[in-house]
Amino acid sequence: MIGKRGNLLAENIIFIVLNLVFLTILIVFVVSKSQSPAMMEEEMAKQIALLIDSAKPVTTIKINVEDALSKAENNNYNQDIIFRQKNIVTVKLRDKGGYSYSFFNDADVSIFPDTSESEIKNYVITINNYN
Repeated sequence: MIGKRGNLLAENIIFIVLNLVFLTILIVFVVSKSQSPAMMEEEMAKQIALLIDSAKPVTTIKINVEDALSKAENNNYNQDIIFRQKNIVTVKLRDKGGYSYSFFNDADVSIFPDTSESEIKNYVITINNYN
């Protein structure tokens, strides 16, 4: 009976330590994935598609993309980060990857970087008319 008390304490300590290690690994994984370019691509593509869907004809929208441009720069991606093909908006912050999301209305949309400033910080989305 005396030897079993020590085993119970050691088993509980090992159990607690293993749980702490598992939770630490889980938290590190979640934090690293939430700050990845893939999450930002998905979020921006969906937000832009929702903006296009809810916009009225002859609307101009400016979107601040400084964070996205800095992530693209960190990934050595120097091309347009937001573009459109038919009814699909694509946000791409890295060479391999990107996220596409479709908008539902049949609008004539143009998306381009705002070159009115010396440094590009914004993208301009213009909804010209519905087809």
